[in-house]
Amino acid sequence: MGGFLTILVTGGAGYIGSHMVHHLLESGEDVVVLDNLSTGVKENLPTGSELIEGDAGDDALVSRLFQSRSFDSVIHFAGSVVVPESVAHPLDYYRNNTVASRSLIAACVRHAVPNFLFSSTAAVYGSPPVMPVSEGTQTDPVSPYGRSKLMTEWMLQDAAKAHGLRYGILRYFNVAGADPKGRTGQSTPRATHLIKRACEVATGHPGKLTIFGTDYPTPDGTGVRDYIHVSDLVDIHEKVLRKLRKDGASLLLNCGYGHGYSVREVVSAVERATGNLLAVETADRRPGDLAIVVAETGKLATLLSWKPQYADLNVIVRTALDWEKRIERARDFPS
Repeated sequence: MGGFLTILVTGGAGYIGSHMVHHLLESGEDVVVLDNLSTGVKENLPTGSELIEGDAGDDALVSRLFQSRSFDSVIHFAGSVVVPESVAHPLDYYRNNTVASRSLIAACVRHAVPNFLFSSTAAVYGSPPVMPVSEGTQTDPVSPYGRSKLMTEWMLQDAAKAHGLRYGILRYFNVAGADPKGRTGQSTPRATHLIKRACEVATGHPGKLTIFGTDYPTPDGTGVRDYIHVSDLVDIHEKVLRKLRKDGASLLLNCGYGHGYSVREVVSAVERATGNLLAVETADRRPGDLAIVVAETGKLATLLSWKPQYADLNVIVRTALDWEKRIERARDFPS
């Protein structure tokens, strides 16, 4: 992209954020990472990355940062993302997601930072009556996590009307996989993502993979989700940023492939990749889980002329498994 100004990436040491930082630096961008390292991993950043340890909601820190550098864009990944945890600790989620985002958006307005990309979620839709889910589907989140993200979407839209801030709101479906070059991956302790957990079990972690619900109205009785490879997701971010810089038109987009895989299909893909059966147990459905969640992606293709590079479950699983093996080797042979 060759921009001469700087991009601030909050949560840049996290799972998706670290992939974004690698991608941006490869594209010739100047990047500053802001991360409190509560879940992020410093070692997953490129060598020589500029990392500021701190919170995206710290007004004083962000103001000093904006005064010291010329930022033309913020890509905001920082936040809390576990739905059941948000139900147990809702106020933490409103603080970490909504309040911190409000503070960051206000700083962008004060310091005339024109572009803001926001990491949102399909959880804003709640339990939609029709699949696939389009951007025009009514939002009705059922968890504090989904509500905290939707509130931030509203703040961005209102700030755009009042102050001219340009935004890209990206509603993620199920992000999975790892950098094909092996530089970074999902390293969050106690991660709950299905493919991450399946790869953990496959590489010798204690316990079994739990399948929650085997009686859904799906072909094999297990839940179906739209999994998008993390490298395709960060490519979407780059294209949205490019479009914001070019014509200034704000965007709200679903980020998925438009088709889904069941839990059992994921298990089978991991078994094919390893050549071994996976230790699996079944349990009752979890409250709030839907049978099928799949994105309508026509807007993504039309507005960005975007085509995925990794839209294959076997590729997603292989990259995730390679990363998990790398983590295991690092544990066994620490440097």
